[in-house]
Amino acid sequence: MPPVPTSVPASPVIWLALSAAAMLVSALIHGLAGERRLLRPLLALDDGIMANPLARRIFRFAWYATAVLMLLSAATILWPGTPGGLILLIGSGWLATGLANALYTRGRHIIWLALVAAGLFALVGGWP
Repeated sequence: MPPVPTSVPASPVIWLALSAAAMLVSALIHGLAGERRLLRPLLALDDGIMANPLARRIFRFAWYATAVLMLLSAATILWPGTPGGLILLIGSGWLATGLANALYTRGRHIIWLALVAAGLFALVGGWP
């Protein structure tokens, strides 16, 4: 009788699902907390660039466009048949962004850990 393995390696799909979940959390925190803690206070200003109505609309649009792109990354990670190289590229981008965020903000920005986790999970799940 063959020996029973003490641990079973996790399926790449699990790692990709964890990556997509971290991306979803990042998008939600970015949208909800960012609206309350950054967008509203900035849009309440009526001087400098924030006095320009077009700039105000572009700022809000760009803020939420970023969250949409985060969600598209999550969908791409989970999409059946996504090439492994693309998964690795997306994972590397999220990991690099999270690490740069952590260094630049000295770990004080709320989302850096979710960005790093999304990247690492994608790299583990997409590794050949």
